[in-house]
Amino acid sequence: MEMTKRSNGSDWEAEAAVDQQILFRMGNEYYGLSISLVREIIKPLPITRFPKSPPYVEGVIDLRGRILPIINLRKMFDLEPMEETDDTRFVDLQMDGLNIGIIVDAVSEVMNIPESLIEPAPPIIAGVEGKYLHGIARLNDKLIMLLDVDEIFGQWKKK
Repeated sequence: MEMTKRSNGSDWEAEAAVDQQILFRMGNEYYGLSISLVREIIKPLPITRFPKSPPYVEGVIDLRGRILPIINLRKMFDLEPMEETDDTRFVDLQMDGLNIGIIVDAVSEVMNIPESLIEPAPPIIAGVEGKYLHGIARLNDKLIMLLDVDEIFGQWKKK
């Protein structure tokens, strides 16, 4: 019996070479995050602000009894400000020792991205420091910047 094939005929090795990402938009650019980090996607809630926080820290929200800090990636990446729209979402991320929410312009879809389509990020891309990127995926007619959450949020993760 051949063990490299699943019951539906797909190849184990081919499946291992796929990265499942949630895609979201900020401006005209598409970004991706590993779906394994996403706890939920919600419509924006009222934010309680704190004085003297970094400009990209919007404050905290009460998400069903959980306090969740909210980070504005547009500000963190020094992108043009944009008003909240009906498509704006908070993405609740759960990482090792850190729960954080990010504001995105719109969530697009969940997509399996073959690792063969992911290239290393150049040092500087469209105003976003290359160190924040895990890589760039080329899909059809668009480039998707895959974020490196360890680099972006590592300063706040519990050691």
